[in-house]
This record gives sequence, C-alpha cells and structure tokens, in this order.
Amino acid sequence: MTFSSSDINFLNFLQNELALSTQDISVALRKRELDNDPLPMLLWQYGLVSLEQLEKILDWLEDQI
Repeated sequence: MTFSSSDINFLNFLQNELALSTQDISVALRKRELDNDPLPMLLWQYGLVSLEQLEKILDWLEDQI
C-alpha cells in the first residue's frame, strides 16, 4: 500500500494527537481496502475512536483543505 504525504500526515495525527495504536489504524486500513469507506468512519464504526475523537478528526481534515 502506497501513502501520499497527506495520508502520512493524517496517520501521524491519528497516532500523535489521538494516541491510536498502529494496530488499530491497520485494522481500519484493511477494512478500507475491502469496503472503500472513509477511514474516519471506519475508525468510529469499529469503536476505535469515540464520537469526540471523530469530531477532532473531521475538524483536522477540514483544516487541511
């Protein structure tokens, strides 16, 4: 799997700001490959982030635009 610089920045945000483990992120990335759903929603759907964390993710993504 190849990541763009924006993907790497997002993954770093998830690990550094939200303290998600590499394993949690990997689970969501594997699910994204199968379902092609947005990563933030998969993280929330599988209980890897809370609703508050999801809001932080969406705010961060919005700031990147």
